Amino acid sequence: MRYHGEQALGLIETLGMVPALLAADVMLKSGDTELVSYENIGSTLVTVIVTGDVAACEAAVAAGVAAVGALGAEAYSSVVIPRPHPDLAKIVDRYQLDKLLPY
Repeated sequence: MRYHGEQALGLIETLGMVPALLAADVMLKSGDTELVSYENIGSTLVTVIVTGDVAACEAAVAAGVAAVGALGAEAYSSVVIPRPHPDLAKIVDRYQLDKLLPY
């Protein structure tokens, strides 16, 4: 999915890949959202980014944070940016899945 800056962004940062994968799964299943990217910072912090309309991103982030908590892990931070400035697309573009994955 290529992010162009028209829709809201939902982000969750977790401690560890397993909680991040769970958060991503729940976020994608909880509403009409699409996975934009993930970023693994070192060996502990992982950020998952989804896009969709504001309500879908809010529901997705809330469900993802709850799922991570139910796992016994910590959602280090989370945010929904309802109307991101168009220049944020330049940052998000750097982490597009098609640029990260070898296939």
